[in-house]
Amino acid sequence: MSKMNDKKVIWKRKPFIENRLLRIALILSISSYLLSVFLTTEIDWQRILEGIPRGKNFIFAFFPPDFLSRSDEILEGIFESLWMTVVSTIVGILISIPVALGAAKNIAPKFVYFLSRGIITLSRSFQEVILAIFFVKLMGFGPFAGMVTLSLSTIGFFAKLLSEDIEDISKSQAEAIKSTGSNWFQWINYGIQPQVMPRFIGLSLYRLDINFRESAVIGIVGGGGIGSTLNTAFDRYEFETAAAVLIVIIFIVMIVEYTSSHLRRLVQ
Repeated sequence: MSKMNDKKVIWKRKPFIENRLLRIALILSISSYLLSVFLTTEIDWQRILEGIPRGKNFIFAFFPPDFLSRSDEILEGIFESLWMTVVSTIVGILISIPVALGAAKNIAPKFVYFLSRGIITLSRSFQEVILAIFFVKLMGFGPFAGMVTLSLSTIGFFAKLLSEDIEDISKSQAEAIKSTGSNWFQWINYGIQPQVMPRFIGLSLYRLDINFRESAVIGIVGGGGIGSTLNTAFDRYEFETAAAVLIVIIFIVMIVEYTSSHLRRLVQ
């Protein structure tokens, strides 16, 4: 009896796939696929070696950064990006709220649910750069096309996550509000809104952060903002100015990131 008590019990985590043969087959299949991709991919090592000195010269061309010669254009690009970021985030969130309510299966009728899910799927189907190219062709160059692009991307992102949070709410609290005889708007305001508000604020700040970073990318294709300033600097072979723009982008992204992270911790 004492020997049985002295025997150590070793806990092992349950495997994700319990069938051992199936696990081995999946590992071999994935490994074979990755190996075949690597072997069939054409890699010109000679060209890579020849490109190393050119890459070194290209990097050195960015130094020292020039903040002064194009300072007006840099400031204009920053203000455009900030305008695009704030406006697109507000517009996107305002549109996302009714879409998210309609996309929550536990509170929306089936017809409204499928319609709202279709809107979310459509807005998430295209990457921001593709949308920016479309809207630039449709509306012309400038920050307005970029703002519309970011607003549409915000709808897909925000409405999807918010609707999932609404589906995970406490049913007892919502039913308690409904049992008092409240109408639909009162039920949403008092039974659902308090439960999702911390997450709502956190998602809003996170999307604000994303939109600023994306504004720099879509500006390269004509969507305005600091990205357009960066693209112009490259077109002029003004690599010192391009370096200054990149440093400004990194600096602002860091400020937005740290500020939004701090605010998210306060509200969540």
